[in-house]
Amino acid sequence: MTAAQAGPAAQFGVDNLPYGVFSAPGIGPRVGVRLGENVIDLSVLLGDEVFARPTLNAFLARGPDTWAAVRARVTELVAGSVRSDAVHAADTVVMHLPFEVADYVDFYASERHASNLGRMLRPGQPPLLPNWRHLPVAYHGRSGTVVVSGTEIVRPCGQFVPDGGGAPVFGPTRRLDLEVELGFVVGVPSAPGSRIGPDEFGEHVFGAVLVNDWSARDIQSWEGAPLGPFLGKSFATSISPWVVPLAALGAARIDLPAQDPEPLPYLRGSGQWGLDVRLTLSVNGQAVSWPQYRGMYWSPAQMLAHATVNGARARTGDLLASGTVSGPERGEYGSLIELSWNGTEPVPVGDQVRTFLEDGDEVTLTASAPGPGGTRIGFGEVRGRIGAARP
Repeated sequence: MTAAQAGPAAQFGVDNLPYGVFSAPGIGPRVGVRLGENVIDLSVLLGDEVFARPTLNAFLARGPDTWAAVRARVTELVAGSVRSDAVHAADTVVMHLPFEVADYVDFYASERHASNLGRMLRPGQPPLLPNWRHLPVAYHGRSGTVVVSGTEIVRPCGQFVPDGGGAPVFGPTRRLDLEVELGFVVGVPSAPGSRIGPDEFGEHVFGAVLVNDWSARDIQSWEGAPLGPFLGKSFATSISPWVVPLAALGAARIDLPAQDPEPLPYLRGSGQWGLDVRLTLSVNGQAVSWPQYRGMYWSPAQMLAHATVNGARARTGDLLASGTVSGPERGEYGSLIELSWNGTEPVPVGDQVRTFLEDGDEVTLTASAPGPGGTRIGFGEVRGRIGAARP
């Protein structure tokens, strides 16, 4: 295969080369990169056993020097002729969870999203709680329920207070929601008791994925006081199968919005990690919102710095998600609770409307970012269909 034969899928061009884990008929799960319409088997292309494994973790742990060397070598090789047994059409392979998730932390980094929920849920009070502009608020999620795009999402059951109040009941959630997010994947671990500063972000984090942090809002609101999300969040979190390397996102880096008050010293860095990523949220094939990551208040570098400032170690495969990405306009909100304003303003979805998700609904998130020379870097998609609650 030559580069010219790789197909016209420009968002998966040579400036991107995202990593994933795939299998094909007669071939077990192993690591590949996406190039155009094809997946390139790195265990064949490079002859390195680390790419014959069913997760990216061993490669991620090797660190930035290896990441850069492999990227340079793959870029060189795909510019010429690639042996045919290393090439698989993307529509013929099965994609798997790209890395074994160690810990999963979900942040709350959008000022718009946090303010919207504050106005809805705490009317008459300041929309942001006093700590919000001082630190990246987060909850610790359940790594074992992170699933790859395409996995069915079974409607969860739990305890909640029905509409109109009264005693709590148990049953399937009536307010199943989605959250449009980006996630960042740790490669190089840190030692227990150490800290990772914002300027060390690129030494530890390999790349980014799309995230849909599914949420049962009625279960979440009943259980959330005083310790925060648990069963309303822990049933499933979907991620895209392709991990876009930070090395592919250089042209997407931008300054953060102004932070007032100035963060404490451990959250300050000389290099910003704001990112110009445009996302699209679709329900049942109908685009309903176009959030933009560029407006996020807290950067992923600050998230990692805050997560480790108390000495908690980072581990290979840690997933740090941004929290819902929401912009200033309704068409840029990244969750149904915002788009429907807590169920009071139904959202048009084709010839139907939604407040929250119904069984059979399929949610798809896509995203892209600027690349070199006016190109676009694609993240692929993260997709999930809602299945009925199980007895």
